Amino acid sequence: MRQLLVIVLAAGEGTRMRSALPKVLHAVAGRPMVAHVLDAALAAGAARLAVVIGPDHDKVATEVRRVAPEAEIFVQTERRGTAHAVLAARAALERGFDDVVVMYGDTPLVQPETLAALRAPLAQGAGVAVLGFRPADPTGYGRLVTEGGELLAIREEKEASEAERAIRLCNAGLMALDGRVALDLLDRVDDANAKREFYLTDVVAIARAQGRAAAVCEVAAEEVAGVNSRAQLAEAEAILQRRLRARALEAGVTLVAPETVFLSADTTFGRDVIVEPNVVFGPGVRVEEGATIRAFSHVEGAHVGAGAIVGPFARLRPGAALGQGVHVGNFVEIKASDLAAGAKVNHLSYVGDSSVGANTNIGAGTITCNYDGFRKHRTTIGANAFVGTNSLLVAPVSVGDGAYIGTGSVITDDVPADALAIGRARQVNKPGLAARLRARLSAGLAPKK
Repeated sequence: MRQLLVIVLAAGEGTRMRSALPKVLHAVAGRPMVAHVLDAALAAGAARLAVVIGPDHDKVATEVRRVAPEAEIFVQTERRGTAHAVLAARAALERGFDDVVVMYGDTPLVQPETLAALRAPLAQGAGVAVLGFRPADPTGYGRLVTEGGELLAIREEKEASEAERAIRLCNAGLMALDGRVALDLLDRVDDANAKREFYLTDVVAIARAQGRAAAVCEVAAEEVAGVNSRAQLAEAEAILQRRLRARALEAGVTLVAPETVFLSADTTFGRDVIVEPNVVFGPGVRVEEGATIRAFSHVEGAHVGAGAIVGPFARLRPGAALGQGVHVGNFVEIKASDLAAGAKVNHLSYVGDSSVGANTNIGAGTITCNYDGFRKHRTTIGANAFVGTNSLLVAPVSVGDGAYIGTGSVITDDVPADALAIGRARQVNKPGLAARLRARLSAGLAPKK
């Protein structure tokens, strides 16, 4: 097994994004771009990760540590080109690895299989391997000059001849280096160019001058699409959504209108799940076998049990956990609550910070009042209970097994098992009071208390 070091360059500010957020933290399919890159590197077998960030990019460092706690983080204090950025991770390079792969934090669509293909020439004796692609329009890209399948040079467009500009094979940026000579190659890069920067692409010519082979690994253009603007971010999102939908369909999920369903990178499904049109899955969702997510629902940070039905027009927020066969209907919101098997909340209700027992029915318009303006409080409802329409359960409160809450009740005290609770005052009519109130308001007078 060849030991692999992956260096991820993530120091860019992303000025074209027009954002206070560092570019690599912009999300694609519910995850920051740099998280996708780190995942690919780990899946490709990286023994070590080194991430180069910019000054004051503490948020990037935090995300890197969340995804890959063992990753080393280096700061590029000056922006003097890509080779200069790689050398910011000199301490990692000095430890010695068989292979070194350089990736970019704003290229979130690269797959682990591609990294394996990029490394393959190193095992066969190459000093450097470069990832190449053929864009529809090569304008602006560095060209890969080849002969007999071997890479001769990477020519930046400004420095390319007319013949070289006609080359369609372009530099994707990702590069693999023989770890035994990587530092020597990088240290030989100079800044003898118009921008006075140290270009990683120069290592190709340096390696060849030392008699080392340089290879090209070609990949589809969409896989190496970099993100430098909001428009390119949207393009990357579209590509990844197509991949995720195809994966779900292959796994036995029915997407009634796939192009209208939006998934997160970590969304997981059991077999025979049905997802109707216009459903959005945020991060952290698991849907078990045979569940149905009806149209126009939004699900995030939730677990949907086997055979459960959600929606249409339902919202599951983080911490929602639905047991087997649970029904959550139209215009219902569930947050930080667990609903046991067979429970039903079918209409126009909010259940937050609650536990609902098996086979309990929550009537339309029910609200668990979980927030007192300072703290959240929990509601516990037992099994086989019935909560009547338009009821308010003022937490902290518990309702016992088999209890029955009358329609329109405000419940502020615990309800024992099998009890009937009616929490409302008798109706009182005040003849003429509405007319008198309107008269005072019309006269600009305050209503009487």
